[in-house]
Order: sequence, then C-alpha cells, then structure tokens
Amino acid sequence: MSEYSTLLFEVRDNIAFITFNRPEAANSLNAEMARELMLASIRCDEDPEVRVALLSGSGGTFSAGGDLKSFYAHRALLPAHLKEVTAYLHAAMSRFTRMDAPLIAAVHGSAAGAGLSFVCACDIVYAAESAKFTMAYTKIGLNPDGSSTYFLPRIVGLRRALELTLTNRLLTATEALQLGIVTKVVPDSELMAASTDMAKRLAAGPTRAFGASKRLLHSGFSETLETQMELESRSIAGLSKSEDGREGIKAFLEKRPAKFVGR
Repeated sequence: MSEYSTLLFEVRDNIAFITFNRPEAANSLNAEMARELMLASIRCDEDPEVRVALLSGSGGTFSAGGDLKSFYAHRALLPAHLKEVTAYLHAAMSRFTRMDAPLIAAVHGSAAGAGLSFVCACDIVYAAESAKFTMAYTKIGLNPDGSSTYFLPRIVGLRRALELTLTNRLLTATEALQLGIVTKVVPDSELMAASTDMAKRLAAGPTRAFGASKRLLHSGFSETLETQMELESRSIAGLSKSEDGREGIKAFLEKRPAKFVGR
C-alpha cells in the first residue's frame, strides 16, 4: 500500500516524480497533503537515487492553493489547524529548497495561493501556454504563506510582489515568464515531455554541485560580500574532493563529456 494518499510518488531514472493527487479538489492543500509533502521532501533529500525532483498536478490543474473547505471544517480551531498545516508545508519547502537535487515544476491549469508558492520555490519552472498564476491570499482576507513572501520579491522585486499580492492579478503564462516566475512556456501538449527532458538532463549532472550552488545563491541575499566569498571558497574546495568534482576536471582536460554519479 502506498504511503501517500494525496500524492503520487515514484522514482525512475534518478527522477522523483511528485504529483499532487487531489483532482476532485483542484489539488488543493489540506493537512494530509502538507504532511505528505514533508515526507516526500525528506525522501528526496535522503535518497541518493533521487538526483532531481519533478512536481506536477493530476487532473485539470496544478494546484488551487489551500483547501478552504477543509479549513472551514476546522473553523472552531482554525488558528491551531493552520499552524499545523503550515508547520508541515514549511518543513517541506525548506527541505526542497536546501536539498542537493534540483526541483522542477510542470505547471498546467492554475497555480494559485500555495500552488504559486510552490512555483516560486522551485528551481526551474515549465508552464503550459494556457497556465494561469495568482497569489489569491488577500482575496480571502489572509496573508501569503508557503515561502512566497521570501521567494516572490527575490524573483520579481518588492514593488511588483506587493502589486501581485495586494491585487491578486491573474497572470498568463507569458506574463509569468516575463516576470521571471516561469523559466519556459511550452505548448500544453508538450509540458510533461519538456519538463521530463530537463529532469533527465539534470539527473545526469553533478548533484552535489547543484545543491551547493543553490544554497550559495540563496545565502547571497543576506550575507556580506566577504562572508559570501568565504562560503564560496569553502564550498568549492569541498567539492573539489568529491567524486564528481574530480571527474569534471579530468573530463575537461581529456576533452570528453563528464560522467557524473551524484557523489
């Protein structure tokens, strides 16, 4: 029996395919999905076979955000319930962001609320031409969660992040691409093929170097120049001792493609 009831999770060819699987609820996030996303993030972080993760949604949409029906059902104790949901969700976001394996999103339909938070937290985002994006939180009298207040201003700038959060403007895939929220827009029929091709390319890459690079790029917003350069120095020195680091240098000198193993 699968350990997941709200997700589909499968590892093939060093790719963890993670699929939101509540199509009857527009893949909205409830407490169980948040907990299972946390478990999936730990699996991706710990399993050496996982060298890239690909996040998508089943049915007609990526994710409509929080499950408001579920929240309303817990209205008597909603503050406590939301603290539980966000504890799981934020643990998942943190693990996905800091793990070595890159995280790719394949977005179709709508990415709203927490769905857009996931999009912003991913390293690479492919969107179908018909996809739509919106913050949605303040529309229901709540504030953003799921890391979007961290990632969105870094992607689009503070002024634009404020506008998108306060107005809940609906973005087309092309507009999201222009703002940097999306990496690439592809025809709807090519979304999963294009996303999987990128996942295969990254799965064959130097996984530890990817993780180190991700963490350095995130820390650069809060560190001083000298501290950031010291972090770079210590990290590159450590990677030079890795199996992939030695192979990369050797392959370059021998004028051949490197054969990375993720170690």
